[in-house]
Amino acid sequence: MFKYALEKVDDATKARAGIITTSHSTIQTPIFMPVGTVGTVKAVMQQQLLNDVKAQIILGNTYHLFLRPGTDVLQAANGLHKFINWQKPILTDSGGYQVFSLAQNRKITEEGVLFQSHIDGSRHLFTPEKVMEIQRKIGADIIMAFDECPPAASEYTYAKNSMELTHRWLDRCINYLNESEALYGYEQHLFPIVQGNTYKDLRVASCNYIADRNASGNAIGGLSVGEPEEIMYDITALCCEHLPTEKPRYLMGVGTPWNILECISLGIDMFDCVMPTRNGRNGMLFTTQGIINIKNKKWATDFSVIDEGLPCEISNYYSKAYLRHLFVADELLALQLASIHNLAFYLWMVDEARNKILDGSFALWKADAVSRYKQRL
Repeated sequence: MFKYALEKVDDATKARAGIITTSHSTIQTPIFMPVGTVGTVKAVMQQQLLNDVKAQIILGNTYHLFLRPGTDVLQAANGLHKFINWQKPILTDSGGYQVFSLAQNRKITEEGVLFQSHIDGSRHLFTPEKVMEIQRKIGADIIMAFDECPPAASEYTYAKNSMELTHRWLDRCINYLNESEALYGYEQHLFPIVQGNTYKDLRVASCNYIADRNASGNAIGGLSVGEPEEIMYDITALCCEHLPTEKPRYLMGVGTPWNILECISLGIDMFDCVMPTRNGRNGMLFTTQGIINIKNKKWATDFSVIDEGLPCEISNYYSKAYLRHLFVADELLALQLASIHNLAFYLWMVDEARNKILDGSFALWKADAVSRYKQRL
């Protein structure tokens, strides 16, 4: 059961509000997906994801879950939902980006990718078929096609060959799914991934190829890998012009709050990024008034709450001075509180964007929000 209903497009931009229906619940878009790479969003319990963060969907990763705990464990548990006790939707990344990051320890061929585990050095082969098999066993609602993610500065010939390989792998993914069945009593839905680096003709060709496959939704990959922000926006806008309007669009691995708002205005519906949790664990807080480095001494005697403008109990309960003390004292609670706060901010922000799209005030609100969220406090 998968359906996307487009509710409204903003008059002044291309921002969209919609609803995705999956077997595990509906998702209101635009949406941000917390990254739960190995079956956990770092430092955040599932109850906190539901009650404090208000997460509607989380992301897992095929590469990492394949290595730990392994598909035998996940299948014995009847899938990742049951294993981590998460009743809402899950999306799994295919592992293509992780393979890209293992540049020194992998070999790409037509068959697939031979790589060494970052954990124990063991060697494994990911083919499109193998990646679909693993994602069947993980049991996510939305699964990603296996792709190659080339570096940002790739030469044209490499980018073109990589894109065409990604397309051939996509067709193999589709064939495998057509010839196999979901394991846990609900359907899984494939999102192909647009590649083509920063070359506009390649991106258009990839969008057209993928659109012709009529998948449940479509993703844009290979951005936020080192290219300037303006190029990311330019390529994202181009892809949104060529991807179907009646299908959700997912921009992978993006990004800062202002990146997300700008890309919402271009027509993107779904986002994921490790930034809110990773930066939070290092003391960077995203707030409704701007960015705080909570480790700075200026917050040592600031007894105001973390963010009174954010409707999150955590953000309205603890003071900046106390959170700074936890970081200085190297207390684990600091990582938890900062991660919850940042994720709550991201989910609140995309919900605000949705509300502004629906009431017709998105463009004006976005301009003010981008300016505020960028400033350092």
